[in-house]
Amino acid sequence: MTHTAARILPRPDGATIAYHALEGKSPGVIFCGGFKSDMTGTKALALEAYCRDAGRAFVRFDYFGHGESSGAFEDGTIGRWADDTIAVIDEIAEGPQIIVGSSMGGWIMLLAALARAQRIVGLVGIAPAPDFTEDLMWQEFSDAIRATLERDGVYREPSQYSDEPYTITKRLIDEGRQHLLLNNPIALTCPVRILHGMNDPDVPWRHSLKLVDALQGEDVTVTFVKAGDHRLSEPGDILRLTDTVDGLCHELSTA
Repeated sequence: MTHTAARILPRPDGATIAYHALEGKSPGVIFCGGFKSDMTGTKALALEAYCRDAGRAFVRFDYFGHGESSGAFEDGTIGRWADDTIAVIDEIAEGPQIIVGSSMGGWIMLLAALARAQRIVGLVGIAPAPDFTEDLMWQEFSDAIRATLERDGVYREPSQYSDEPYTITKRLIDEGRQHLLLNNPIALTCPVRILHGMNDPDVPWRHSLKLVDALQGEDVTVTFVKAGDHRLSEPGDILRLTDTVDGLCHELSTA
């Protein structure tokens, strides 16, 4: 792993997206991380190593307010992060792409694929969490937490993944409602592969079944990992992920 400095993609409003990109064969792979995750995580780096070895194009990046990109995390929204991803597709990636989305990144990848359907030829979701701001946050919050959000506009949620609490804003919840997907057919027909741990405390594995039901395409496969957690970052999980991406790449190149 070479520790090169991130490149910078300027956005029209003056914000900047930090990214790393490899040139290589098509289809390229784009990694979309989770809520408050960044592009230096285990899965992002493992996919980069796989793509480098395979000679395949790859992009990992940080959303607005994440990692090395500009902006404050609490100022971000689902729409903003989806727009960042669409900018990466438009301005950095070339040709057909597979998007790999982890947790929140699974929602972002769906929104980006809907916006750029001609470019996105496959999706791989890792515990994908479309609609999580509504179904897994707002609907699950106690009356007290909802009251805090209504009164203060912000709730600081303790996280098992960080010493710092997650800052949940009312704006995140409200804006997320403009991007909900699971209650209607999702007009995507590209191949979709989903990996989900059945010991996931954050995104219940049944959430992936709702996604399968909503997707209009028929080429959708789900792999449940009985002992798997939310992150699916153990060595066996990483091998399963790279094998899944590799298999999809080969299917697309021989189709």
